[in-house]
Parts: sequence; C-alpha cells; structure tokens
Amino acid sequence: MKFWKMNGAGNDFIIIDNKEARLPEDKLTQIIRTVCERHLSVGADGVMLVETPDDPAADVRMRYFNSDGSAGEMCGNGARCICRYAFENGLAGETQTVETTAGLVTGERLDERNYRIRLNDPSVLDTDRVVDVDGQPCQAAYVELGDPGIPHAVVPVAGLARADRATLRELGELLRYHSSFPKGANVNFYEITGPDEVLLLTYERGVEDFTYACGTGTGSTAAVLVTKGLISGRGTSFSMRGGVLKMDVLRDENGRITDLYLTGPTNIVAKGEITDEELSI
Repeated sequence: MKFWKMNGAGNDFIIIDNKEARLPEDKLTQIIRTVCERHLSVGADGVMLVETPDDPAADVRMRYFNSDGSAGEMCGNGARCICRYAFENGLAGETQTVETTAGLVTGERLDERNYRIRLNDPSVLDTDRVVDVDGQPCQAAYVELGDPGIPHAVVPVAGLARADRATLRELGELLRYHSSFPKGANVNFYEITGPDEVLLLTYERGVEDFTYACGTGTGSTAAVLVTKGLISGRGTSFSMRGGVLKMDVLRDENGRITDLYLTGPTNIVAKGEITDEELSI
C-alpha cells in the first residue's frame, strides 16, 4: 500500500490514494488504528484518503480519520497537506479545492512548503458558554466549523506555558466528553501572550491526547477571540509545540465572520510503501 507521510506544523498524517488502494470499508478502522500506532507502525495523528470528488467544483475528495479509526469532518492542517499533495501530484494547480465532509475547502500555494486555506465557516459560535466541571464553572466557548460542524471548546488558561500538563490533560478529558458538547469536542487551551500573539494547546478527540498543532482549533480559537475583541485577526500568530500558524479573520459590516484563513508550513516526511505485517487487508 503506497503512502505519503506529511505534517503541518507537527500535526502528522498518513496520506493514501484510495483511488488506487481501494481499501475495504469494513476494514478501515482496523487499518487506520494499525498504521497510526506509533512505535509499532508508521505512526500519525490520522489518516487521509484521497478520492475522486462527488462535487464537480472540487479537485479532490479528502476523507479524514483520527488515529483511533473514527471519522472526522475535516482537519485544517490535513487540508493544507492535501492541497500540497494535490499540487505535487498534478491533481490541482496553484489553487486547490478540496471536498470534505464539512464542505468545500479552498487552498492556495504560497511557495514550495507554505499553503493557505479558507476554513469552513462557523455554523455555531457561542463565545460566552460556561460549563460545570466537577462543581466549578469553566469558561468554554463553543464553535463548530462547517456543516456538519467540527466541534471545538475554547478555554482560557493563565500562564499556559507553565501550566501542569497532567492537570490540563485531565481537564481536556473531562471537557472532551462533557454533556454540554453532544458531539464531543476538541479542547483548545489558550493564552494571549502579546498583541496578536496567542499560545495554543489542543486536546484532540480521536487522538485522545495533546497534538503538536490543530488547524481547525486555531481557526475556532481565532473566531472566538476576534468576536470578543481580544485580537485583530489580521495575521495573528498562534504558537504551538509544532510551530506557528497564522490566522486572518474577515468580517462584514455587522461584525459577522465571513472568512477564516489559515496559513502555515507543510512537510513531506516520507514516501513509500506500507508493508506492516499486522495489517489484514
């Protein structure tokens, strides 16, 4: 089974051309869990299958799966990697249109490694939600990008860089499954560290741990902070363990968000063939 291994700011993926591989649907969960297992196989935050789009306006169709085998609506850093994959393989030109479960995502090649995508529009944007966590109130703004939307909780943490990871992981687990979020939620802990500078740490559902970066989490956090007037949303830098992503947020005269643009690096780590003998295809 041929594959590419890519990452976008440390958010890493296995990309498979399913037009060629034709992976059996009834074995997808097992295949994905196997190849995403670090140390035992290739290892990744998720798998993306490249397929023929149903929408004639799209260049490619992207099906995203978390490392636990569950399907995701979309992945921002994954979409940037897919845009580069499409360009490198002659499936799209300098601009790319990707069909996802959450809707169409458009991309733009800025240079060899940097790609900019327009994220799905927010279908839910609740900036003032407060949820009860073990009897204590917790600010947890809620955003869904796309329709069906990718669910994100956005939580401020003072002194995030110095905060105890074990404590944050426990809070992330509690919020990820909180009854206030019926679809579950990715949990984005943030701290504003300077003018249009934000530190971000995301606990991702489906990975069930912190990841090096999260593109839709970055977009969701930007949407909340711009709406609350805490950042300008013009070239705002979001720093994560895997690097820096940039967000540009456009709004209309009524203050409604019209566009969310995510910019950042991509990296082609490896190309080859998966020969994992634990696979049963």
